Amino acid sequence: MKPKIKLYLALQLLLMFYSSVGVFGKLASQHEFMSIPFILFYGAEILVLGIYAIAWQQFIKRMPLSAAYANRAVMIIWGCIWGVLIFHEHLTAGKIIGGLLVLGGVVLYGIVDGRESDAGRDSDSASEEEKAADDE
Repeated sequence: MKPKIKLYLALQLLLMFYSSVGVFGKLASQHEFMSIPFILFYGAEILVLGIYAIAWQQFIKRMPLSAAYANRAVMIIWGCIWGVLIFHEHLTAGKIIGGLLVLGGVVLYGIVDGRESDAGRDSDSASEEEKAADDE
């Protein structure tokens, strides 16, 4: 598997993990303020945020910031998935269409970004060849 694909898959796993913040927040809100379950769920939320903050910094060191932020949009989809699986919420046609639009936008951005990266590499190698020819 290409390193770039691995990086994007790892980013998606991180974003899935980060989306659990909303789950822990909703679970905490279902308990009395400062009760043991409230504190545990709220603590889990803070722990996830801390781990995410450190991991996010590692991702933005290794990839363009614009690409990383474009991928954050998939958290909307994760929120819908968690809502259905954990809280038995209903998906409407509008939510499904919206999720597909978000996913399409992320994929489209990835395609365009990949083409621009390839074009940049081609021009870099072409300029290196021109420099080598000039040196001769």
